[in-house]
Amino acid sequence: MNNKLLKKLIEQYVSSWTVLICDVAVSTIASLIVLFTASLLNLNFGFRFSVWWIIGAALASTLMFIVLRTYCSVVRYSTFHDVGRICLAILGKDLLLFGSMALYLQFVDLNITIGQLAAMSAFDLFATIVCLLLVRIVIMMAFDALKKRYMDQHSKTRVLVYMGSHDDKSAALVGRLRNSLHYQIIGFISFGKGTHKMISGMPVFFFEDADSLEQTCVSCGINAVLFAHDDDVRLEKNRLIRFCQNTSFLKTLISPSIDEMVNGVSFAHSIRKIRIEDLLNRPEIKISMDEIRRNFNGKVIMVTGAAGSIGSELCRQLAGFGIKQLVMFDNAETPLHNVRLEFEHRFPELDFIPVIGDVRQAERLDYVFRKYKPQVVFHAAAYKHVPLMEENPCEAVMANVVGSRNVADKCVEYNIEAMVMISTDKAVNPTNIMGCTKRLAEIYVQSLSLAIERGQVNGVTRFVTTRFGNVLGSNGSVIPHFTEQIEHGGPVTVTHPDIERFFMTIPEACRLVMEAATFSKGNNIFVFDMGQPMKIKHLAEQMIKLAGYRPGIDINIEYCGLRPGEKLYEEVLADKENTQPTCHNRIRIAKVREYSYNDAAHALDSLEQLAREVNTEPMVRLMKDVVPEFVSNNSPYQRFDHTDAVGAPA
Repeated sequence: MNNKLLKKLIEQYVSSWTVLICDVAVSTIASLIVLFTASLLNLNFGFRFSVWWIIGAALASTLMFIVLRTYCSVVRYSTFHDVGRICLAILGKDLLLFGSMALYLQFVDLNITIGQLAAMSAFDLFATIVCLLLVRIVIMMAFDALKKRYMDQHSKTRVLVYMGSHDDKSAALVGRLRNSLHYQIIGFISFGKGTHKMISGMPVFFFEDADSLEQTCVSCGINAVLFAHDDDVRLEKNRLIRFCQNTSFLKTLISPSIDEMVNGVSFAHSIRKIRIEDLLNRPEIKISMDEIRRNFNGKVIMVTGAAGSIGSELCRQLAGFGIKQLVMFDNAETPLHNVRLEFEHRFPELDFIPVIGDVRQAERLDYVFRKYKPQVVFHAAAYKHVPLMEENPCEAVMANVVGSRNVADKCVEYNIEAMVMISTDKAVNPTNIMGCTKRLAEIYVQSLSLAIERGQVNGVTRFVTTRFGNVLGSNGSVIPHFTEQIEHGGPVTVTHPDIERFFMTIPEACRLVMEAATFSKGNNIFVFDMGQPMKIKHLAEQMIKLAGYRPGIDINIEYCGLRPGEKLYEEVLADKENTQPTCHNRIRIAKVREYSYNDAAHALDSLEQLAREVNTEPMVRLMKDVVPEFVSNNSPYQRFDHTDAVGAPA
């Protein structure tokens, strides 16, 4: 039934006079039924009696309904009080009917006794009440059914599915949502000029510009455009998505990828709004999941920093690879508790062990390695926020440098097959404390790997280091920060109008980490092709639009200046001049200076002692000696820079 007709039926009330006429008709029909029933019992009243009975019933009903005003209430909202008035009116009708027909019998000679007439009147009372109440019940049930149908249609999001480069997925998506309780698929939408056609029994609409899109959506009552594939989102980000953002009523949705599907949650519930992660300036990086699965199947895996953004996503993906056991190591109690609750729900068959511990405590690490005997370790535990580490350099050294050395040493001591360390693009020609600590961790891990390779240190562990840029949506990153500012009405604060960063999604980063671990023979620092950088200003504008606001009108963008240690532009990780290719076109091997293990170990011993003593200045000086390309930017530690530092290869 048409949505407008449904709405009209629900909202429009029947006039009280119509109710009166219908009630009189029903009451008269009930009296006719009584008369017919009496004739079946061989009571012969004759034609005239029957006519006067029907006329009397109609007149008496009309009189009593008017006197008691039973027709003034809304039938669909009838109450017990209304039912009482109806019963009283019918009682009055039958008393009047009995009296008038008894008087009629005084003037005609019919074989009818007063007892028979009283019985007919009593039966009429019962029949009329039943008929009137039955009609009201049917009307109320019909109204409820129509209202439910209207509410179902009205509460559903009316959707057009984008028909682009993945026609088969778009058609399959329509099939999966055909009986959805949340989405009503109206048809397909496609760019270009076209005549009316049907696909999978659904009409295909075409748009050429914002006006044609809005005209189609308004005429069909469309609430959202749904994309079946993230490639289509990127294809249409400057056209269809921008058109939708410029309207006040069109949402942009995307169907879930395999990574986003959660056990026990329906497909329809997993459909979500398009996020900024879906609008990266490059296609999503694809890897061979089968090879990764073969590499980790049946093994005990340990993840440090397991409650963080990268660590928890690594755990989620590892959970699907048939691993024997997953050891989750983190010092953050509440986040690790939350991850535990999530895994108990999503992966009930997985043998996982949450362990509270700190990588800075070698004894705690030793206990975990000794008890659980991991075969592969992913080291994601680190401090990552540049301004905080610039203000707390000793803690940065303890967590990022000493903690990484503790993990690496335990991997060697317990003959772990492989250790994969998560590094950052900020380790390349670092301009801040955080970036330098990650570079120092790289130096130690690589020098240890070289020492094992050359027989200087006994061990079998393969060491793999992975570098990548900013991860969209990670804890404390720009995305959650901007989201919170937008929710509070702005302004959105950006450090500089020209600042730009490389971005990738958390699942992408984790898949690439596992891919690098799979084909590496060890002693490599892998860097990821991050595509083109994105201006943070443009990122903020996109997020404001995705939230349904207008940048500079509804929500302002303000510039607050570069923070200590912050770069305006990040280093290009996968530059051909400073990297070598691998078998994966998006992963390359960094060309870096080699350090001797003894020199690296000696330097880290000194740094640890200075960090424990909170002796900041000599510690920072030593960091700059060990990593001469570390040149501070917008930082109080600039005074310790070497005047001859030229940004040597890192």
